[in-house]
This record gives sequence, C-alpha cells and structure tokens, in this order.
Amino acid sequence: MRKKVCQKFTAALIGVLAIALASGVFASSAKKPKIVFKEAAKNFGKIKQGDVPTYEFIFKNEGDDVLTIGNVETSCGCTAALVSEKKVEPGKTGNIKVAFNSRGYQGEVTKYIYVSSDDPSAPRVELKITAAVDVPPQPRIELDRYSFDAGLLVEGDDLFASVVVKNRGELELKFECALQSASFLVDGKPAKFPVKVAAGKEIEVGVKLALPGRIGPVREFMLFKTNDPLRATISMNLNGYIVTKDELKKLFEKYKNIIK
Repeated sequence: MRKKVCQKFTAALIGVLAIALASGVFASSAKKPKIVFKEAAKNFGKIKQGDVPTYEFIFKNEGDDVLTIGNVETSCGCTAALVSEKKVEPGKTGNIKVAFNSRGYQGEVTKYIYVSSDDPSAPRVELKITAAVDVPPQPRIELDRYSFDAGLLVEGDDLFASVVVKNRGELELKFECALQSASFLVDGKPAKFPVKVAAGKEIEVGVKLALPGRIGPVREFMLFKTNDPLRATISMNLNGYIVTKDELKKLFEKYKNIIK
C-alpha cells in the first residue's frame, strides 16, 4: 500500500515539474549575462617617457540577462581604468577606458587591468596593455643621502650639514636649494643658483642653518628644485635636538663618569 502511495506521489511530482518547466516557471533561472571583449590586449608600441596613451576595451553582453560590472582594478597606480556603464542590457556594449602614465618607466612595460562582473562563466577578466617606453637624454639628480642627523646641539648653535649631488643623466643638471634661515656652499664657496652639474659629475653642497631661540627637536626639510623631469623637487631631512646650556651641564654631571 505504501509502495503504491509513493509511486503515485512521485508520478504526481514529475508531472508538476514537467508542467512548470513547460510553462516557463524555471526559465528565468536559466538566464545569465555573458561578458565578451572584442580584444583583451593592447600594444601601444613605442612611446616617449611621460606620454599618457589611452585606449578603450570594448565588451558586449552576449547573454540573456543584464550584465553588472563590479570592480575594475589595475596592477599599479600608473594605470587608470574607467567603465562606461555598470549595467549593460543583453546585446548591448560597453567599454573600459584605460590610461597609462609612462612617467618614470623605460623599456618594455606590461600592465594589467582586472574586470569583475556577475558573468558566472567569467567573473574576473584580465586585460593587458604593453608599451616600449623611450627615454630621451635628460639630467637625473641623485643625492648621496636624503637625511642628516646633527645629533645634540646647544642653544645658539647653527646646524651644519652636507650632501653630495650627483648627475646620473646625459644632460646638464641645474638645481636650486631652498630652506628658510639657511645659507649654502658649493664645493666650499658661497652658492650661486642655479648650480650646474655636468653629465656624470657630482658636487658637494654644504648648508648652514641658523636656529636662534630654538629649543628641543629640529625637523627641517631642505628642498632641491631641479630641471630633472622626473624629480623636479626632492627633499633632504635635517634633524637634531637643541638643549640649553643648563641642560647640557646637567647632562655632563650625570654622565661625566661614562665620558671619562
């Protein structure tokens, strides 16, 4: 008896499912979006350093449901990507506009863009851009240090520091130094700005920073303004600590046995 009831129930369930399928009750669950790119790679060819070429990757929703674009990520900050539409109807197209900032790059460069969507068969698509970045002759500044610690200073002292400026480029380097209450020397002589450094050469820059009335920590930034197209402005940190003469006497009394 139970066997007959189960058989009848199974037959009835199969019938209901067949009717539901035939009437399209489950048809909507079969619909899904499908993202298809016209091409997934772009070669910009030879470009000059500093150029910012752009390109639009075109895609189409070849599915039968609305395509929703999620995150669009890039492999580095030098590449920007923007999607035209977040939702694309079936049969419609959209695009991902990509811009590559070649500043600071040279030679063969490859960058990636990652596009996420609700396409179940391709939830994350990888796009690629390549370029051959040509670097024209130019000056290139380099410092032998980017930070200087003067240590302990006594009130009324000046802070003295030095830095070697190198030109690693192919053209003449020109630069100026800026720091309030400071004077500068170049190879031991008063500086005349702009200072010029031939390709492949280097010079020593000295700085004397007056610190009248100051007590406690010193944190200053010495700026270099240059004609280097990649480093038009760079800085060097100047640090130290100023104590009063009374504080110095106390320190001497406290540590005089160690000093001996």
